[in-house]
Amino acid sequence: MPVTVEIPTEKWAGSVREVTLGATADEGGTRTKTVTVGGETSLPFLHFEGKYPHPPVVAVEIQDSHPDDWSPLLLEAWGDVTKDPAAWAKKAEEIGADLIMLKLRGTDSSGAETTAAQAVAVAKAVLEATGLPLIVRGPGQAERDNELLVAVAEAASGERIALGLCEDKNYRTIVAAALAHNQLVIASSPIDVNLAKQLNILISDMALPLERVLMDPTTGALGYGLEYSFSVMERLRLAALQGDSMTQQPMICFVGEESWRQKESKVGEGVPETWGDWYKRAVMWEATTAISLLNAGADIITLRHPDNVPIVQRVIEKLMES
Repeated sequence: MPVTVEIPTEKWAGSVREVTLGATADEGGTRTKTVTVGGETSLPFLHFEGKYPHPPVVAVEIQDSHPDDWSPLLLEAWGDVTKDPAAWAKKAEEIGADLIMLKLRGTDSSGAETTAAQAVAVAKAVLEATGLPLIVRGPGQAERDNELLVAVAEAASGERIALGLCEDKNYRTIVAAALAHNQLVIASSPIDVNLAKQLNILISDMALPLERVLMDPTTGALGYGLEYSFSVMERLRLAALQGDSMTQQPMICFVGEESWRQKESKVGEGVPETWGDWYKRAVMWEATTAISLLNAGADIITLRHPDNVPIVQRVIEKLMES
């Protein structure tokens, strides 16, 4: 006689906030589509325990000038489009990117500093070349981020772009720009649950709706702190589901940047033979990091190698099957 067994499930009090990037013409922007992330009411991909209304998405990283410090594998894969950010963004859309992430390097290959006017010109060119929502990251120095991101936020007013990185050193300036021009921010903190939560509190205190905040918990690549990153992200997601309002932001992970700065990805000569084929090793290093962080709760994954876009998207499709 068949026996019915009830599978025990967790019941969570909280959920992840929904955040929408991009604005169409009806919403005051020029995007042809918007992307919404978040809304989960369970741990990653446990569909039997809760809702997972929006699949994680893939952003492709492009840069405002030719990244001559990138791995030859990346430069070969993209070709000449790396010399034209608009063409690069268009190519990224063609290969299936959900979002475009424009990284402002801060200096060009000659060492000349990027001006606010130059950053604005590149951002506008990228917005004209693609209809996808846009993420814009500064060079990673607080004063330079403030200078460039504030100018871009004003020039792209109403587009609901995500501005990063918004850190404890410069959050006031970046949040003020987001408030003034209907943009989003990426709250970035060192790999620590309490620091991530505290930054979200500070941003919220400035009256920016938390529906316009993405959370960057900072992550390491495979072999370089991935397991610690995973545990911190897991703790943030557990806190969110338990009802902690200040940890309920969708998470973004800059996988491409982290994965391709490691020697296993960058170096093809003078390495142990057991490391195997350089291309396979490097591409899988990024893909493995991305897939691991998806299972830790990442809502947005940024990638650098074009071959990994369909790989990671196929994994997301499988993980989203109930």
